Amino acid sequence: MNWRVFILAATTFAVGLVELIVGGILPNIADDLNVSLATAGQLITIFALVYAISAPVLLSITAKVERKRLYLLALLVFTLGNIMTFFSATFLTVMIARIITAMSTALVIVLSLTITTKIVEPRHRAKALGLIFIGVSSSLVIGVPMGIFITEAFGWRTVFLGIGLLSTVSMLLIYLLLEKMPVVEVTPLKVQIKSLANLKISSAHLTTLFMLAGHYMLYAYFTPFLVEAFDLNSSWISICYLIFGIASVSGNAIGGWLSDKLGSGKAIVIVISTFAIVLFSIPYTIIAFPLFLIVTVLWGALSWALTPPLQNYLIQTDPQTSDIQQSLNTAALQIGISIGSAVGGALFAMTGSVMDLASFGAVLVLCALACAVFSLKRAPLSQENPTSN
Repeated sequence: MNWRVFILAATTFAVGLVELIVGGILPNIADDLNVSLATAGQLITIFALVYAISAPVLLSITAKVERKRLYLLALLVFTLGNIMTFFSATFLTVMIARIITAMSTALVIVLSLTITTKIVEPRHRAKALGLIFIGVSSSLVIGVPMGIFITEAFGWRTVFLGIGLLSTVSMLLIYLLLEKMPVVEVTPLKVQIKSLANLKISSAHLTTLFMLAGHYMLYAYFTPFLVEAFDLNSSWISICYLIFGIASVSGNAIGGWLSDKLGSGKAIVIVISTFAIVLFSIPYTIIAFPLFLIVTVLWGALSWALTPPLQNYLIQTDPQTSDIQQSLNTAALQIGISIGSAVGGALFAMTGSVMDLASFGAVLVLCALACAVFSLKRAPLSQENPTSN
């Protein structure tokens, strides 16, 4: 396998840190910028929303730009966005910086995936793409607890300066070690949107959207939840995030195993149903911290266990547009994060408490279950008007 894939994976790790790291340090950001926790939580919302829109749009707009040059430009913008966050004096400036970093992050990760498929042999492609996703998922595991630790020692702004330094190193490595990439044909945006006309496909994407929306109703405000429920200090909050993150990474393996063992359809239904039950149970576990930690492991594992079976289901449903569906499903995931964190923030602002967010999130997960069942019961595309025709 081409060793340059490891550089791309390291780069996705660096840029992946910026999205969720805010969740662990929300109180610090809110206090420093004189906004409420619910308002600070919208930094997660806006990032996810801009990411979802930017991924397909920017790739289409920049279709004729040489890939290595575009990759370096995206990394430069990402670095500048993080430096802007470091120097920001107001919440509005931080929000603008989040928009800039969201757009560049979306482009860097999509380009990492497309470049990887071009520089490795077909027999190593799946393994190479797996490394890229490991880079992203590892940033979720390490990022939040690392961000909390750095914030306690040096302040929350230093977190983004550190991310900017990491992306600068990545930019240097890409410039020196990655060969130029020829421009390849990119599926037009209107073709991508047209593929959603089939209800079997669109309801599958809605499954991802509602699943992540339900998850982020609480996860976006996990730090205030831990403080309200258990009055934990920053060290214990970091430990909780680390436990959750490790469980989340293992969830991908669990979802893949279930899909291989039972089939994609059954795996999707089992994961979503169990996840809804776990979310409903969270408010009742705060009577004992060890019990809550056990449920947190289940919550973390199930939160990302849906991805492998659903991705496999999309490929099986319409192999001819599978590349498009992977991109659109990533967008649906980010929109779900945006909706969940936004609605969670609104409820938090209205009630002044995060204790009921898990229950509301479970309702959204049940919506995901309804979408999944609807999609699974639809006739195969071969019996309808195929989206690819």
